[in-house]
Amino acid sequence: MRKIRVFIIDDAAAMRRLIAEALAADAELEIAGSAENGRVALDRIPHARPDVLVLDLEMPVMGGLEMLAELRRAHPRLPVIVFSSDSRPGAEATLDALWLGAGDYVTKSQAHSPAQAVRHIHAELVPRIKALCASRTPQPAPERTHPAAARAAAHPPRSREARRATVQLLAIGASTGGPNALGTLLPELGAEFPVPIVIVQHMPPLFTRFLAERLSAKGGLPVREAVDGDALAPGYAWIAPGDFHMRLESTGTSVRVRLDRGPQVNSCRPSVDTLFTSVAEVFGAGALAVILTGMGQDGLKGCERIVTAGGRVLAQDESTSVVWGMPGMVARAGLADRVLPIDQLAAEILRRAARGRESRRRAA
Repeated sequence: MRKIRVFIIDDAAAMRRLIAEALAADAELEIAGSAENGRVALDRIPHARPDVLVLDLEMPVMGGLEMLAELRRAHPRLPVIVFSSDSRPGAEATLDALWLGAGDYVTKSQAHSPAQAVRHIHAELVPRIKALCASRTPQPAPERTHPAAARAAAHPPRSREARRATVQLLAIGASTGGPNALGTLLPELGAEFPVPIVIVQHMPPLFTRFLAERLSAKGGLPVREAVDGDALAPGYAWIAPGDFHMRLESTGTSVRVRLDRGPQVNSCRPSVDTLFTSVAEVFGAGALAVILTGMGQDGLKGCERIVTAGGRVLAQDESTSVVWGMPGMVARAGLADRVLPIDQLAAEILRRAARGRESRRRAA
């Protein structure tokens, strides 16, 4: 089996050595080369023939963002993982890189020793490298419409009330590749989207606030980083803050956001499963869930809960996902009503939400 060839770009020689040492510990990886800035990297990449790049953003001569813009013209599909600081400038630059086409990112740790730094790099970087490179080898796609018998065997039949239920909430889960997917999806929903939206995007603190600001700036509906006690309202989206689980709680006539720092779920905080489980409990058959691109299986159990409660699930397809881990797990489990490209999801969501809005108008 051919090893995954990794090219390292960082202006600090010590950091290049640490990354190389961390990756060398995995037998499936090999170092294709390295460079101290973006200009040198662009010159060396054609000869090195890497499968993936690990890219620092703050470098002399040519920084990571400028290099990424040029790289996408010559190598539009070469996976890139940004290796950046978790400071405010680092968070903003990382989001810029994701917007330019980077597939994922890892934040540099405040390690107390080289050995600790190597362990952090190995734990955070190796799974992302393998996930991004695996995603370039398409897997057999599941049927877009799952046989009714298979679905019935896995899940209880829907009641008549569940089948007639209108959409009351849209819940979205995303991870690797999610910022770009959200940037495509949310503006298409429009400023008058008829129900509240809640989102878990796997990101650390600070990053989620900047992501909410950027998604709002793209137009369409306002996106906020959630605050404990926020009351949900139609036409607004709330994104779980980094390092906090987000749950929903029914309080009389309103539904409010609850945040906590409970144990990680699926090695994540925030967790899609945590949010979706509460969505199933509060909204039942009125829930519509969407699973976007992401690594791992966070969201699978939450989607099971939503389907069991009578709600519906949509999943992003493999061809438009950066990593078809989360949506792929949901689709293969037969939980998704439809598996669609990212540019078709908004129309399907709007169709279902509009049907619900029309039902509410007739009832009024």
